[in-house]
Amino acid sequence: MPPVADGPNTPGEPRGEQERFFSAAKRVAGLTMLSRVLGLLRDLILIPLGSPVIADAFWTAFGIPHLFRRLFGEGALSAAFIPVFTESAETEGWDRARKVLGNAAGWLATVLAGLVVVIELGLLVWLAAAPGAPKTRLTLQYTLLMLPFTFFICMLALFSAALNSRGHFAYPAAAPILLNVGLIAAGWWIAPALGRTDAEQLAIVGGTVVLCSVVQFVGGLLMLRRTHLAVRWTLRPLLGEIRQIARRMGPTVVPLGMMQLCDLFARLIALAFTRSASQTDLPLAPGVIRCHYAAGRLYQLPLGVLAISLATVVFPLLSRCAARRDEAALRDVLNRALRLCLFLGIPAGVALILLAEPTIAVFWQRRDFTALDTARTAGMLRAYCVAMPAYFAVHILLRAFFALKDTRTPMFTSAGLAVLNVLLVFVGIFTPLRSAALGAATAVASTLNALILTWVLRRRLGRLGLRRVLGSAARVAVATAAMGFAIGGILASPLAGRAGLLPAVIAAVLAGGFVFLGAARAVGCPELGILLRRSGRNTEGDSATMS
Repeated sequence: MPPVADGPNTPGEPRGEQERFFSAAKRVAGLTMLSRVLGLLRDLILIPLGSPVIADAFWTAFGIPHLFRRLFGEGALSAAFIPVFTESAETEGWDRARKVLGNAAGWLATVLAGLVVVIELGLLVWLAAAPGAPKTRLTLQYTLLMLPFTFFICMLALFSAALNSRGHFAYPAAAPILLNVGLIAAGWWIAPALGRTDAEQLAIVGGTVVLCSVVQFVGGLLMLRRTHLAVRWTLRPLLGEIRQIARRMGPTVVPLGMMQLCDLFARLIALAFTRSASQTDLPLAPGVIRCHYAAGRLYQLPLGVLAISLATVVFPLLSRCAARRDEAALRDVLNRALRLCLFLGIPAGVALILLAEPTIAVFWQRRDFTALDTARTAGMLRAYCVAMPAYFAVHILLRAFFALKDTRTPMFTSAGLAVLNVLLVFVGIFTPLRSAALGAATAVASTLNALILTWVLRRRLGRLGLRRVLGSAARVAVATAAMGFAIGGILASPLAGRAGLLPAVIAAVLAGGFVFLGAARAVGCPELGILLRRSGRNTEGDSATMS
């Protein structure tokens, strides 16, 4: 991608700018795919490790610093920072934008360091005064160990937001690879060599999480220097842009982190209603947290590779359109992004539903991860994947609101739906759904979220081209049906039974992918052209008739 000039930007050619940003989505998706593949390899090693009680404690603690990362780092901070930072660069030049970055880095580092210290002290007091049952004590210990990850990964998220606004997407997309490589080494070699028990081995893995985040942080600093964004971190004077970012961050925490918050509350509810030796009448069996984490890793695979990649490159583009007050261009970007969401999200969800049980069995059914765990994980995964297109769309819709500097609407919408989600989980675990209620509740809430946000944006911006979006959805549904028949046929064939699960899953994935692409081309899905087009080419007329 060409470098961005160090001065106030001019509108230029909106269509050419869009092509460059949509082209960057493919590069980001490629790097993210590599990271996710390594992440699956990491989980292949780590998830079967430990008894149900130890595993539930570790994965509960593992999720807490990652929740902070997604809420305050990759989520709320980026959503609040990018529009302000981009507007400063567009209107006042990059010298001013660098000052904003330095001031933001200084304050963020101070707040994060204080937050980590306070929470660590609170956990130490809790552990000393009332550690509770062995499961609770182990969860507290693992959380103490991994909490410093929060500081380094949230600082990296700020660096990544600045690099993305500058037009550099490679290192932010590649940084998770460092973490996954470190955890693979820890789980495969270091932990078995140094840890005598499963609890000790998982503690070594937790320490590796923090060490890898330090390496990622240092790499981010080096990339800022290379792209001429290295600045001195400052606390004074407090710039007006920092106040603006701070005001926006609070309302963006809930909408961007709704799924993560709901997942955390779901795990806490599941932990509270998991059977033990002294409480045999509770609805959930031990190991449910590990199963929930495993299901989350699979349904978030297409989200991380495709939806987040698309949202990452679209957000700065939406922010630029909003800063220039070019609503026509903003509607055009939003329409194309939503069509891509359906083109990617519908087949991804259907494929995971069809491949759920064999894939989980291939990945994790060994050691302490039993056939019962496979069935429970598959049930949760299928429930999640029903709403896969909605998850994709929400990422884009939220960033459209944030680019328009409206954080209140998605905040109130997501807060209400998060409460609904928790209530559905609480009720659902006492129904025949049992653990599958954890996924079904999120699917219902996310679908409602996508519908409400689309309705509000249409009222605010005017016609969004929804007829064209629905037309694309119909074509994608036809191609997805063809893909589903291909996958189902391979899994049900006698050859698959003789070859084994792994060859059958690989063959089903490859055949399903080829059939979907061929069918999409046959029915004329224009989104296929957007994905395959080289930067600068325009093979599709996007002057949609808005509805």
